[in-house]
Amino acid sequence: MTKPSRLFYQSRSRRPVLDRAQGIYMWDKSGKRYIDGSSGAMVSNIGHSNPNVLAAMRRQMEKSTFGYRLHFETEASEQLADKLAELSPAGLDRIFFVSGGSEAVESTLKLSRQYALAIGEAQRWKIISRQPSYHGCTLGALAITGYTPLTAPFAPMMQAMPKIPAPRAYLDGLDPQDPLTGHHYADMLEAKIQAEGPESVLAFVVEPVGGASTGALVPPQDYMRRIREICDRYGVLLIHDEVMSGGGRTGRFFASEHWDGAPDLIAISKGFGAGYMPLGAMIAHERIVEAVLDAGGFAHGFTYAGNPLACSAGLAVINEIETQGLLENAVKMGDLLQQELNALMQAYPFIGDVRGKGLLLAFELVSERDGMTPLAAELNAYDKLVNLAYERGLIIYSRRTRDGLAGDHFLVCPPLIVTTDQIVEIIEKLAASLDDLASALDLPTA
Repeated sequence: MTKPSRLFYQSRSRRPVLDRAQGIYMWDKSGKRYIDGSSGAMVSNIGHSNPNVLAAMRRQMEKSTFGYRLHFETEASEQLADKLAELSPAGLDRIFFVSGGSEAVESTLKLSRQYALAIGEAQRWKIISRQPSYHGCTLGALAITGYTPLTAPFAPMMQAMPKIPAPRAYLDGLDPQDPLTGHHYADMLEAKIQAEGPESVLAFVVEPVGGASTGALVPPQDYMRRIREICDRYGVLLIHDEVMSGGGRTGRFFASEHWDGAPDLIAISKGFGAGYMPLGAMIAHERIVEAVLDAGGFAHGFTYAGNPLACSAGLAVINEIETQGLLENAVKMGDLLQQELNALMQAYPFIGDVRGKGLLLAFELVSERDGMTPLAAELNAYDKLVNLAYERGLIIYSRRTRDGLAGDHFLVCPPLIVTTDQIVEIIEKLAASLDDLASALDLPTA
């Protein structure tokens, strides 16, 4: 009998006790091995128990584990800030460390607002985002999130923010390779700015490659460039939420590097610290930071900002990404994994779409492919397939595509160290799990 737990999270569901983790594998206390096919929640980018990262953390632990930012500067945080600025787009060279993605996004919103105040544009306060989207669990981040089950309970407590549709060309029957498709969705931003009143719009927040809510959604051709152009036209700040897509997962350190149109601010976390320590960052353009500091300072902060132990881990993670060639491996293995997922799509007619970039990949289930009609919500396919795969020792990650209320997509995002043989193993277990799902829900197979 499972010992009662005093912990609680989203539900009463229980999982086995983790014993150890190495590379892309994890073992529970019974000795059962699992493939971490989603890098946790798309976090463990360099795999588990990397000896070089652990050694760097030990060295820092022997010096200090905490130094409050108002009392000391630390070598680890300064070095990581320098490295992150080096990796960031030109001009984005000011770093504000946090402990996670929600904090990173919240920080971009508050810095944007204080920048508007600093330059005499106090009337700007509206943050436009997309529906669906997910940007974090704090009230500020939830206000720009478009995912009904997570936002509806707290709606009376939040300032509602305007939304535009996410560019889901595959659902709308449009060609994502056609620049006119990108323009179609980007121009919705301009229309929304005009409808809200350009003088009131502060920023637009976008995930360069979609995360949990849209399942690795890749923007249509010319979308990213055009939204940058629109933001410039109306004096709107452009914020890239790279909490999930950053840290090398798409084959570039920032997913936005795949397109023209650098942002004014970036939020990054998850793979940035790769699960070794809670770590995230806001990266901001120098002109924004200088204006806010000149106006009296940034009225915002977190106790663990710039924690030296977390920063030493983050610096070591970036070093592993660079020295092991993990950006290149993300491209190579991502192409292979996407090819294998497309092959599964041929074998299982209820897979309606495969998408993503690098090792940020997803597939979506449907009841019929032509109209991309979702499976009946009451079937709970998004939950069932995750559990069937887990029973077979494969961890994947699911969400509901249609604003969190219907639709079923699954993120398959192993660590960037994954090998060809391991991808074969992931696909074999995934195919067996899809067979189990088809049998349980009476779905067709080819």
